[in-house]
Amino acid sequence: MARRESRQARAARTEAIFERLAAANPEPKGELQYINPFTLLVAVVLSAQATDAGVNKATPALFAIADTPEKMAALGIERLEERIKTVGLYRTKAKNLIALSRAIVERHGGETPRNREELEALPGVGRKTANVVLNTVFGEPTLAVDTHVFRVANRLGIAPGKTPREVEENLYAAFACSLIFAHTSRKTWPATQVDTRIACLRTRR
Repeated sequence: MARRESRQARAARTEAIFERLAAANPEPKGELQYINPFTLLVAVVLSAQATDAGVNKATPALFAIADTPEKMAALGIERLEERIKTVGLYRTKAKNLIALSRAIVERHGGETPRNREELEALPGVGRKTANVVLNTVFGEPTLAVDTHVFRVANRLGIAPGKTPREVEENLYAAFACSLIFAHTSRKTWPATQVDTRIACLRTRR
């Protein structure tokens, strides 16, 4: 029977994994193309059960005519479906995007929400989508756990969990500030903190 890994050993292995990731990709960026916070939100909603490459083929023409929630809502479901029909589940996504756009106009004055509660209250937006938007355009220290992250985190044993939320919380704890800091587009962590790892854990989501 294999010996159980100690906390110290797991911490050392986790740090080594991070160092290799950082060396391989020191400035990680998302693949989805976007113009502003709203178009990123649209792109992430479209990417559910679809590839980023497939979404990127459909969005340039769409964003050329609808890069704000007002313009998107004005398209209507049928015209939006025509623009995104190459993306999987496009009918459901079109309905959600029109409803989402109307909600942003009516509830938020046309501005994409920049907090989790308001984002997740929008049609078709879950925690993973909110995490991507919050991190990429608003600089929040969040992590999006998709199928791939969930599988790898469990397989490596660095953040085991039965649900994406559990894996997300364990990733915050396992990588502390190092990974989150590197994946935050706007480096918002306080440089004056004596122990940034503790600061990170205190601001876990």
